[in-house]
Amino acid sequence: MDRPVKLHEKLQDVDDRTCLVLDDDGPFCQRLARALAQRGFLVSAVSTVSEARDIARLNPPAFAVLDLRLGDGSGLDVVEVLHTHRPDSRAVILTGYGAIATAVAAVKAGAVDYLSKPADVEDIIKALVARADAKPAPPENPMSADRVRWEHIQRVYELCDHNVSETARRLNMHRRTLQRILAKRAPR
Repeated sequence: MDRPVKLHEKLQDVDDRTCLVLDDDGPFCQRLARALAQRGFLVSAVSTVSEARDIARLNPPAFAVLDLRLGDGSGLDVVEVLHTHRPDSRAVILTGYGAIATAVAAVKAGAVDYLSKPADVEDIIKALVARADAKPAPPENPMSADRVRWEHIQRVYELCDHNVSETARRLNMHRRTLQRILAKRAPR
């Protein structure tokens, strides 16, 4: 009987362990970079798309963990530059606002996976080193339906530049109902 392969054993098969981490949330970026370094990656952590593009152009890493939405652009732009300069690189997109359209865009741009924040370091590494034909395991603790609804409302609200009336119109929801939802904390 075959024994399951442990994550650190998969990483031993990887020769080039260079990894770019791009996130504009400073503490999260540093924690993720430190966790990846402790697991054997050679990490370059940056907080802007322009810095990440420079690294992807001048010294393209084998792996990348990129935030989708940043102040100066998108992690998808970095994926495209990375694949231009190193076609075999493997990028994972992280986002706080998961949506099917952005997941499809990430895969079309060349990302190998798309994970919602907060993502576990082990899940990120699994996505980075997984075989191309491997199917991902179902999540152990998926978001509740209430959380998915809340995330969608937050995303539309943000796309409408925090305009409550426009968001309510697009969601086909009463403005006061939307205001009550926005005033509450995110469900688990």
